[in-house]
Amino acid sequence: MSRSMFVVLAGAALFTATACKDSTAPSPFSPLLAAAFLSTPAGFSSTDNSFSVSGDRGEPWMPDRGAHQLGAEMMGGGLRPDFLGGVGMGRDWHEGPFGSDDFSNNCTFASTSGVVTCATVMRGGLSIDRSFVFSDASGTAQSAPSSTTNTIEETVAVSGTVTRHDGAVTSTVQLASDRTVSGLAAGSTQRAVSGTSLGHEDSQGTGPQGAFTSSRTVADTTTGLVIPLQNGRPTYPTAGRVVRVIQATVTLTGQSPVSSKRREEITYNGSATANVVITKDGATRTCTMPLPRGKLVCG
Repeated sequence: MSRSMFVVLAGAALFTATACKDSTAPSPFSPLLAAAFLSTPAGFSSTDNSFSVSGDRGEPWMPDRGAHQLGAEMMGGGLRPDFLGGVGMGRDWHEGPFGSDDFSNNCTFASTSGVVTCATVMRGGLSIDRSFVFSDASGTAQSAPSSTTNTIEETVAVSGTVTRHDGAVTSTVQLASDRTVSGLAAGSTQRAVSGTSLGHEDSQGTGPQGAFTSSRTVADTTTGLVIPLQNGRPTYPTAGRVVRVIQATVTLTGQSPVSSKRREEITYNGSATANVVITKDGATRTCTMPLPRGKLVCG
């Protein structure tokens, strides 16, 4: 088993355990942690996940009592366009919803395993490792994607250390994802998606409230997602579920640690409205999200 695959499987197990603990009693929310839910760890946008790329600001978050607190908004910058019907049209392997454009020429195919392993990429002080399995409709492994590619399995691992632009906070991150997309071959009428991601960030530094240490876990799982392909317009998912979790803990020097957790569960039911259940520190809100590109409406 490769190191990156091990990280992904370990992350999936941790995420499952984390997502199942939402029945705990509510705890007081600390304003110190508001900023933790507005972004994702540096480098997380390089993995396959449901969090908007805009949530990755390339640097650590800082506890701040004056940070904007989420209301009827999705955390971590929101959802990626693929989950909202906001992706352009196309039926090739690199076009349309969940098309893949991360494949480079600097990769090696192992015919015995069918795995394509790409060279490590360094970006912003972080190392990014990718591997793929490309297969046609019959399940035969391919050395590179083509018009006959029907399924792409991508595994990503990101690690390293980043520092805020002002030098106030330094974080070590360990990030991973594993996603499978099928229905990519010419003539396909729909795409199916499943996968998991996990990001962990340990930080230390000095903020407006003084010296601190913190940890943050960001994760999601996508199960049974189905996106129809129609000529002339992009489409949104009509089936499946996405569960997203952010959990953060911060400890100011000389004080007790404070923690907070938010969970978002999005269910697609075939209609033009997705159901969203948000649980924050034990308190639950039920919302809806018009498709495509809708904003949350919460009761």
